[in-house]
Amino acid sequence: MKCRLLTAVLALTPALSAFAQQTAAAAAHPKQLNFLELVAGGGKVMYILFLISIIMVAVAFILFITIRSRAVVTDKFMSDSESMIRAGDLKGLSSHCRRQSQRMATIVQHTVDFILQNPAAGIEEIREIAQAEGSRQATQLTARVTYLADIGAISPLVGLLGTVIGMTKSFFDLSAGKEGVQQLELTSGISMALVTTGAGLTVAVPALMLYAFFRGKSQRLVSELEGAATHFIVSLQMLAAQSRSGAQRPPQRPAAEATPMPPLAMNQRDLHGI
Repeated sequence: MKCRLLTAVLALTPALSAFAQQTAAAAAHPKQLNFLELVAGGGKVMYILFLISIIMVAVAFILFITIRSRAVVTDKFMSDSESMIRAGDLKGLSSHCRRQSQRMATIVQHTVDFILQNPAAGIEEIREIAQAEGSRQATQLTARVTYLADIGAISPLVGLLGTVIGMTKSFFDLSAGKEGVQQLELTSGISMALVTTGAGLTVAVPALMLYAFFRGKSQRLVSELEGAATHFIVSLQMLAAQSRSGAQRPPQRPAAEATPMPPLAMNQRDLHGI
Protein backbone atom coordinates (compact mmCIF):
# COMPACT_ATOMS: atom_id res chain seq x y z
CA MET A 1 0.00 0.00 0.00
CA LYS A 2 2.80 2.35 0.94
CA CYS A 3 4.54 1.57 -2.30
CA ARG A 4 1.46 2.50 -4.30
CA LEU A 5 1.13 5.85 -2.48
CA LEU A 6 4.79 6.56 -3.01
CA THR A 7 4.46 5.76 -6.69
CA ALA A 8 1.42 8.10 -7.04
CA VAL A 9 3.24 10.93 -5.31
CA LEU A 10 6.25 10.51 -7.55
CA ALA A 11 3.98 10.50 -10.61
CA LEU A 12 2.24 13.75 -9.56
CA THR A 13 5.45 15.58 -8.64
CA PRO A 14 6.32 16.72 -12.23
CA ALA A 15 2.75 17.95 -12.81
CA LEU A 16 2.74 19.90 -9.54
CA SER A 17 6.16 21.33 -10.36
CA ALA A 18 4.96 22.47 -13.83
CA PHE A 19 1.81 24.03 -12.34
CA ALA A 20 3.89 25.91 -9.76
CA GLN A 21 6.18 27.21 -12.48
CA GLN A 22 3.23 28.41 -14.58
CA THR A 23 1.70 30.15 -11.56
CA ALA A 24 5.00 31.86 -10.74
CA ALA A 25 5.41 32.95 -14.36
CA ALA A 26 1.89 34.35 -14.46
CA ALA A 27 2.52 36.26 -11.24
CA ALA A 28 5.83 37.58 -12.54
CA HIS A 29 4.37 38.56 -15.94
CA PRO A 30 0.80 39.82 -15.46
CA LYS A 31 -1.54 40.02 -18.44
CA GLN A 32 -1.18 43.22 -20.42
CA LEU A 33 -4.26 44.96 -21.76
CA ASN A 34 -4.35 45.89 -25.42
CA PHE A 35 -5.68 49.18 -26.73
CA LEU A 36 -9.23 47.97 -27.34
CA GLU A 37 -9.52 46.49 -23.87
CA LEU A 38 -8.20 49.71 -22.40
CA VAL A 39 -10.75 51.75 -24.33
CA ALA A 40 -13.55 49.38 -23.32
CA GLY A 41 -12.54 49.86 -19.69
CA GLY A 42 -13.45 53.53 -19.94
CA GLY A 43 -17.14 52.82 -20.32
CA LYS A 44 -19.66 54.67 -22.46
CA VAL A 45 -17.88 57.99 -22.01
CA MET A 46 -15.18 56.72 -24.37
CA TYR A 47 -17.70 56.62 -27.23
CA ILE A 48 -18.38 60.33 -26.71
CA LEU A 49 -14.66 61.12 -26.71
CA PHE A 50 -14.19 59.01 -29.84
CA LEU A 51 -16.92 61.00 -31.60
CA ILE A 52 -15.30 64.28 -30.51
CA SER A 53 -11.94 63.11 -31.87
CA ILE A 54 -13.53 62.34 -35.26
CA ILE A 55 -15.04 65.84 -35.34
CA MET A 56 -11.63 67.32 -34.50
CA VAL A 57 -9.98 65.48 -37.39
CA ALA A 58 -12.74 66.56 -39.81
CA VAL A 59 -12.48 70.22 -38.77
CA ALA A 60 -8.69 70.15 -39.08
CA PHE A 61 -8.95 68.65 -42.59
CA ILE A 62 -11.40 71.35 -43.68
CA LEU A 63 -9.17 74.09 -42.27
CA PHE A 64 -6.14 72.68 -44.11
CA ILE A 65 -8.09 73.09 -47.35
CA THR A 66 -9.74 76.48 -46.75
CA ILE A 67 -7.09 78.39 -44.79
CA ARG A 68 -4.40 78.79 -47.42
CA SER A 69 -3.18 81.69 -49.50
CA ARG A 70 -4.59 80.45 -52.81
CA ALA A 71 -8.07 80.26 -51.30
CA VAL A 72 -7.94 83.87 -50.07
CA VAL A 73 -6.08 86.06 -52.59
CA THR A 74 -3.38 85.62 -55.22
CA ASP A 75 -1.10 88.09 -56.97
CA LYS A 76 -2.36 87.00 -60.39
CA PHE A 77 -5.96 87.80 -59.51
CA MET A 78 -5.02 91.23 -58.16
CA SER A 79 -2.99 91.98 -61.29
CA ASP A 80 -5.84 90.94 -63.60
CA SER A 81 -8.37 92.91 -61.56
CA GLU A 82 -6.24 96.07 -61.64
CA SER A 83 -5.79 95.77 -65.41
CA MET A 84 -9.56 95.46 -65.94
CA ILE A 85 -10.25 98.40 -63.62
CA ARG A 86 -7.79 100.60 -65.51
CA ALA A 87 -9.47 99.59 -68.77
CA GLY A 88 -12.88 100.36 -67.29
CA ASP A 89 -14.14 96.83 -68.02
CA LEU A 90 -16.25 96.33 -64.88
CA LYS A 91 -18.58 93.80 -66.51
CA GLY A 92 -15.63 91.70 -67.58
CA LEU A 93 -14.23 91.98 -64.05
CA SER A 94 -17.51 90.75 -62.58
CA SER A 95 -17.55 87.76 -64.93
CA HIS A 96 -13.92 87.03 -64.11
CA CYS A 97 -14.67 87.06 -60.37
CA ARG A 98 -17.53 84.58 -60.78
CA ARG A 99 -15.08 82.06 -62.20
CA GLN A 100 -12.77 82.37 -59.21
CA SER A 101 -13.07 80.65 -55.82
CA GLN A 102 -10.98 83.13 -53.84
CA ARG A 103 -12.47 85.17 -51.04
CA MET A 104 -11.07 88.35 -52.52
CA ALA A 105 -12.90 87.55 -55.77
CA THR A 106 -16.16 87.45 -53.83
CA ILE A 107 -15.46 90.89 -52.36
CA VAL A 108 -14.64 92.35 -55.78
CA GLN A 109 -17.70 90.74 -57.37
CA HIS A 110 -20.14 92.13 -54.81
CA THR A 111 -18.59 95.59 -55.06
CA VAL A 112 -18.52 95.67 -58.85
CA ASP A 113 -22.11 94.40 -59.07
CA PHE A 114 -23.17 97.22 -56.76
CA ILE A 115 -21.39 99.75 -59.00
CA LEU A 116 -23.06 98.35 -62.13
CA GLN A 117 -26.50 98.40 -60.51
CA ASN A 118 -25.98 101.88 -59.00
CA PRO A 119 -23.94 103.98 -61.47
CA ALA A 120 -24.56 107.17 -59.46
CA ALA A 121 -23.20 105.73 -56.21
CA GLY A 122 -20.37 107.63 -54.56
CA ILE A 123 -17.04 106.29 -53.43
CA GLU A 124 -18.17 106.23 -49.79
CA GLU A 125 -21.09 103.92 -50.55
CA ILE A 126 -18.79 101.70 -52.62
CA ARG A 127 -16.27 101.57 -49.76
CA GLU A 128 -19.00 100.55 -47.30
CA ILE A 129 -20.10 97.68 -49.56
CA ALA A 130 -16.53 96.45 -49.91
CA GLN A 131 -15.88 96.71 -46.17
CA ALA A 132 -19.09 94.87 -45.28
CA GLU A 133 -18.33 92.00 -47.63
CA GLY A 134 -14.71 91.94 -46.47
CA SER A 135 -15.82 91.66 -42.83
CA ARG A 136 -18.14 88.80 -43.74
CA GLN A 137 -15.38 86.92 -45.56
CA ALA A 138 -12.93 87.47 -42.68
CA THR A 139 -15.50 86.15 -40.21
CA GLN A 140 -16.08 83.04 -42.30
CA LEU A 141 -12.32 82.54 -42.53
CA THR A 142 -11.81 82.56 -38.76
CA ALA A 143 -15.13 81.06 -37.59
CA ARG A 144 -14.19 77.40 -38.01
CA VAL A 145 -10.91 77.89 -36.13
CA THR A 146 -12.82 78.45 -32.89
CA TYR A 147 -14.32 74.96 -33.21
CA LEU A 148 -10.92 73.52 -32.29
CA ALA A 149 -10.78 75.70 -29.19
CA ASP A 150 -14.24 74.46 -28.21
CA ILE A 151 -13.13 70.85 -28.65
CA GLY A 152 -10.04 71.52 -26.56
CA ALA A 153 -12.23 72.89 -23.76
CA ILE A 154 -14.99 70.26 -23.91
CA SER A 155 -12.84 67.11 -24.10
CA PRO A 156 -11.29 67.40 -20.60
CA LEU A 157 -14.72 68.05 -19.15
CA VAL A 158 -16.08 64.89 -20.77
CA GLY A 159 -13.09 62.99 -19.39
CA LEU A 160 -13.78 64.49 -15.96
CA LEU A 161 -17.37 63.28 -16.25
CA GLY A 162 -16.05 59.75 -16.80
CA THR A 163 -13.79 60.20 -13.76
CA VAL A 164 -16.74 61.16 -11.59
CA ILE A 165 -18.78 58.21 -12.86
CA GLY A 166 -15.91 55.77 -12.23
CA MET A 167 -15.20 57.01 -8.71
CA THR A 168 -18.91 57.00 -7.89
CA LYS A 169 -19.10 53.38 -9.04
CA SER A 170 -16.14 52.44 -6.83
CA PHE A 171 -17.57 54.04 -3.70
CA PHE A 172 -20.99 52.57 -4.44
CA ASP A 173 -19.45 49.09 -4.48
CA LEU A 174 -17.80 49.81 -1.14
CA SER A 175 -20.96 51.13 0.45
CA ALA A 176 -23.11 48.25 -0.83
CA GLY A 177 -22.16 46.22 2.26
CA LYS A 178 -21.77 42.97 0.34
CA GLU A 179 -19.69 40.31 1.96
CA GLY A 180 -16.22 40.02 0.46
CA VAL A 181 -16.12 42.77 -2.14
CA GLN A 182 -13.73 41.57 -4.79
CA GLN A 183 -10.70 43.64 -5.68
CA LEU A 184 -11.74 43.69 -9.34
CA GLU A 185 -15.09 45.24 -8.48
CA LEU A 186 -13.32 48.00 -6.56
CA THR A 187 -10.59 48.74 -9.07
CA SER A 188 -12.79 48.65 -12.18
CA GLY A 189 -14.33 52.02 -11.29
CA ILE A 190 -10.92 53.53 -10.56
CA SER A 191 -9.51 52.26 -13.86
CA MET A 192 -12.52 53.71 -15.67
CA ALA A 193 -11.86 57.08 -14.03
CA LEU A 194 -8.20 57.11 -15.05
CA VAL A 195 -8.84 55.94 -18.61
CA THR A 196 -11.48 58.60 -19.33
CA THR A 197 -9.29 61.33 -17.86
CA GLY A 198 -6.37 60.31 -20.04
CA ALA A 199 -8.58 60.03 -23.12
CA GLY A 200 -10.01 63.51 -22.56
CA LEU A 201 -6.52 65.00 -22.34
CA THR A 202 -5.40 63.00 -25.39
CA VAL A 203 -8.12 64.67 -27.46
CA ALA A 204 -7.75 68.14 -25.92
CA VAL A 205 -3.99 68.61 -26.35
CA PRO A 206 -3.88 68.10 -30.17
CA ALA A 207 -7.03 70.21 -30.56
CA LEU A 208 -5.44 73.18 -28.76
CA MET A 209 -2.21 72.78 -30.73
CA LEU A 210 -4.14 72.83 -34.02
CA TYR A 211 -6.13 75.83 -32.79
CA ALA A 212 -2.95 77.80 -32.10
CA PHE A 213 -1.56 76.91 -35.54
CA PHE A 214 -4.68 77.81 -37.54
CA ARG A 215 -5.36 80.95 -35.48
CA GLY A 216 -1.99 82.43 -36.42
CA LYS A 217 -2.41 81.39 -40.05
CA SER A 218 -5.93 82.82 -40.32
CA GLN A 219 -4.87 86.15 -38.77
CA ARG A 220 -2.08 86.47 -41.32
CA LEU A 221 -4.48 85.74 -44.20
CA VAL A 222 -7.03 88.22 -42.86
CA SER A 223 -4.32 90.88 -42.89
CA GLU A 224 -3.51 90.01 -46.51
CA LEU A 225 -7.22 90.18 -47.36
CA GLU A 226 -7.52 93.63 -45.79
CA GLY A 227 -4.51 94.87 -47.75
CA ALA A 228 -5.90 93.53 -51.03
CA ALA A 229 -9.31 95.12 -50.35
CA THR A 230 -7.66 98.48 -49.62
CA HIS A 231 -5.70 98.24 -52.88
CA PHE A 232 -8.94 97.49 -54.74
CA ILE A 233 -10.70 100.53 -53.27
CA VAL A 234 -7.77 102.77 -54.20
CA SER A 235 -7.94 101.47 -57.78
CA LEU A 236 -11.64 102.33 -57.91
CA GLN A 237 -10.90 105.82 -56.59
CA MET A 238 -8.33 106.34 -59.33
CA LEU A 239 -10.87 105.18 -61.94
CA ALA A 240 -13.46 107.61 -60.55
CA ALA A 241 -10.93 110.46 -60.59
CA GLN A 242 -10.06 109.73 -64.23
CA SER A 243 -13.74 109.67 -65.14
CA ARG A 244 -14.33 113.05 -63.48
CA SER A 245 -11.30 114.63 -65.14
CA GLY A 246 -12.44 113.34 -68.53
CA ALA A 247 -15.97 114.69 -68.00
CA GLN A 248 -14.70 118.14 -66.96
CA ARG A 249 -12.30 118.54 -69.96
CA PRO A 250 -13.62 121.42 -72.21
CA PRO A 251 -14.50 120.41 -75.78
CA GLN A 252 -12.24 121.69 -78.56
CA ARG A 253 -13.67 124.36 -80.92
CA PRO A 254 -14.16 122.78 -84.38
CA ALA A 255 -12.52 124.41 -87.41
CA ALA A 256 -14.75 126.33 -89.81
CA GLU A 257 -14.07 124.20 -92.87
CA ALA A 258 -13.11 120.95 -91.20
CA THR A 259 -14.73 117.80 -92.43
CA PRO A 260 -16.42 115.54 -89.85
CA MET A 261 -14.11 112.86 -88.47
CA PRO A 262 -15.09 109.50 -87.04
CA PRO A 263 -14.60 109.03 -83.27
CA LEU A 264 -11.06 108.05 -82.34
CA ALA A 265 -10.36 104.75 -80.75
CA MET A 266 -8.67 104.72 -77.31
CA ASN A 267 -5.25 103.99 -78.75
CA GLN A 268 -2.14 106.15 -78.36
CA ARG A 269 -0.98 105.39 -81.91
CA ASP A 270 -4.03 107.19 -83.34
CA LEU A 271 -2.84 110.43 -81.72
CA HIS A 272 0.54 110.55 -83.51
CA GLY A 273 0.95 113.50 -85.87
CA ILE A 274 -1.87 115.62 -84.28
